[in-house]
Amino acid sequence: MQTNVGGIDRILRVAIGAALIVAAGLGTIGWWGYLGLIPLLTGLFRFCPAYTLLGMKTCPTKTD
Repeated sequence: MQTNVGGIDRILRVAIGAALIVAAGLGTIGWWGYLGLIPLLTGLFRFCPAYTLLGMKTCPTKTD
């Protein structure tokens, strides 16, 4: 599993995912708020399967 989620993208995923989960837990939004687990986990693991399928990367490339 190769890293394909970069800095700002990672921060946004974790923040939005956590906010959705908290809102669902508080009853502000419906059960679908628990889908915030997806961006939360992709941000924490720095890997997005959809980016792999689309051939995208938001992390900087290593140069030797």
